[in-house]
Amino acid sequence: MEMKKSASGRILKALTGYQFFIPNPLPPPLEWTNALVKSLSRADHILGMLAREGVRLPNPHLLMRPFVTREAVLSSKIEGTQTTLGEILAQDAGAHVARHPDDLQEVHNYILALDYGLERLKEFPLSLRLMRKIHEKLMQGVRGSHATPGEFRRSQNWIGSPGCTLDTAKYVPPAPDQLMECLGVFERFLHDRALPPLIHIALCHYQFEAIHPFLDGNGRVGRLLITLLLIEHKLLPSPLLYISAFFEATRDVYYSNLYNVSSQGAWSEWLLYFLNGVAIQGLDVLSRAERINAIIARWQINAGNRSDGLVREIINNLAVNPYCTNKKITERLGVAFTTAQRAIDKLVELDIIMQISESKRDRVYCANDILRILEEPTKITESLDGTLQP
Repeated sequence: MEMKKSASGRILKALTGYQFFIPNPLPPPLEWTNALVKSLSRADHILGMLAREGVRLPNPHLLMRPFVTREAVLSSKIEGTQTTLGEILAQDAGAHVARHPDDLQEVHNYILALDYGLERLKEFPLSLRLMRKIHEKLMQGVRGSHATPGEFRRSQNWIGSPGCTLDTAKYVPPAPDQLMECLGVFERFLHDRALPPLIHIALCHYQFEAIHPFLDGNGRVGRLLITLLLIEHKLLPSPLLYISAFFEATRDVYYSNLYNVSSQGAWSEWLLYFLNGVAIQGLDVLSRAERINAIIARWQINAGNRSDGLVREIINNLAVNPYCTNKKITERLGVAFTTAQRAIDKLVELDIIMQISESKRDRVYCANDILRILEEPTKITESLDGTLQP
């Protein structure tokens, strides 16, 4: 392991000779600089705007779904999954997608794990037990399912370049015989509410990744933890913020900041980076939500006072998924095939959707205006002072 000494933890030696890192209990000593206070205030303000917008949205439960899917796609992409948002949405609409089933399933598992966590939070606080259940749902039946889904590891893992060993790894988390003690201390801090919520969430994410309690899936569970903590802290009414987009867009900086906390005790840099990401993604979601709602409202006006309410219902559902098929509409809305096709033809006539498949049977349609908004990358630039800006 590259680290020799750290202000944020201890480096111990296992009986077999390799070195591993034990993070200190949270919270660390924090320096409340003007930059940190300003960044926290900005992130809190933008999250407040997003929370208010989420409550005011005409269909907040509808708009939440594509953002949850986007978070699932981008969090999985950080781990190497190649599936795109469009492919997941197309598959959900009933279209055939030419992508490896494992890639598609990994994203679907992420959504299932998040949904499960959100449902459990209504009755129980976040806990190690809940994290294990989330991990089980995340890893079930996909690559890495050999890594004991739902169980904390009983063997050593490590982080480094492909082919590295325990002795040459960049970072080695706590040894198995130290793991449960580290997790017990972490769980106590998980329930601590003394610090500002966003600071608490940033510290929890780092600590989880430093402990690396599972053989596989730690990155995804750690990012799910952020979303669940935002809800548990009541910072957002629903999981509208997809922080993985920021981490994916700044992947090298993300990993570097996490490592620098372990190796140098660089807490301020990590907190500034995290808070900046919350602010950038908050503004990003606000922009997308406002544009999607404006388009849906315009389409409803263009549809006019049609006696067929099915057209309006399909338009609303395009905010959930811009792809649609006749089969899926008949299943979800309980209408006849010919009735659904008439509504689809009206939407094509209004230039709201267009057919994107070549076959005459099982035709697939897409509202490209919505898809473009959902798929556009997060725009991040670096300012003169080195901070990342939307």
